[in-house]
Amino acid sequence: MSKQRRAKLDGGSSELGAAEGGSVTGRRPPSRRHTVAAIAFDCVSPFELSVACEVFGFDRSDLGVPWYRFMVCTVEGRPVASEVGFQIHTPYDLTDLRRADTVVVPARYKGDPALHAELLDALRAAHWRGARIMSFCTGAFELAEAGLLDGRRATTHWAYADEFAARFPNVKLDPGVLYVDEGNVLTSAGTAAGIDLCLHIVRNDFGADVANGVARRMVVPPHRDGGQAQYVDDPIPDGPGADLFGETLAWLREHLDEPITVDDLAKRSAMSPRTFARRFRATTGTTPMQWVLRQRVLLAQRLLETTDEPVDRVAELAGFGSPAALRQHFQRTVRTSPTSYRRTFRQEEPVA
Repeated sequence: MSKQRRAKLDGGSSELGAAEGGSVTGRRPPSRRHTVAAIAFDCVSPFELSVACEVFGFDRSDLGVPWYRFMVCTVEGRPVASEVGFQIHTPYDLTDLRRADTVVVPARYKGDPALHAELLDALRAAHWRGARIMSFCTGAFELAEAGLLDGRRATTHWAYADEFAARFPNVKLDPGVLYVDEGNVLTSAGTAAGIDLCLHIVRNDFGADVANGVARRMVVPPHRDGGQAQYVDDPIPDGPGADLFGETLAWLREHLDEPITVDDLAKRSAMSPRTFARRFRATTGTTPMQWVLRQRVLLAQRLLETTDEPVDRVAELAGFGSPAALRQHFQRTVRTSPTSYRRTFRQEEPVA
């Protein structure tokens, strides 16, 4: 990279890092508009890039929060062609990353080696000043080549996991999950897992209720349990009892406040406990009790955000039984206490 171009990429980063928020780790609703930059280049995957555009680019300030500023920045500094041929025109390039609080890398770059080096330098500069860096699918290769994943957990598309593990032995690759949150460096698995990661980011920034609102508008689930393993093979085989199993999952969501055992669920699905547990893992990628626990935490988050119920009542309504159990699982999953979460994400007008 030329000294002039390098100076443009790095220049003013300390000042902007302080003025525009610096580190974005942890849960807090931004008090100002947060800038997200998605990187585009020749042969970029249009789906992954569009995920970032859909979640961060559309103005959703009607949800009651200061929505993100968004820009698409090209590596080449000119109009680029997507993987399926159509062109992408944008006035922004890598020099504009110095204004970004979050940088999205939608896929692996395979173009000019000199421009690739500039991209890696830009990612390092953004990371150095405290920006949040996130990748979709094979974009994790860029983060690893920039050295941002050394010693960290990460994931990528399962089809490229062996190649990634061989090239980057210092990265703790977990190919079985949908996404990995390492604070200010986040990675997701293939294609649609980028949606999961984006909704996770929105949930971190604005709370579960806003993330659920975005998910409803996109007509996608606000949270998917399990990991990539459920997509490598057919997760829901056809056959007798398929409808009954689905009905059991629907019933389960409506009765999270009740004591639930695997035996009860197996009887409701007309299966043995062992068959039900095996079928459940094949369908959701996790165990029945882990799935129930996650659903209860999500319900507790919503109750803390939208009601005046005290913490012990929230614990009861969400099926934890005691405030101590709620605090234990909430801290483990959300990484904060129920009281602190409510203080951060409490709506001004609680819903009864």
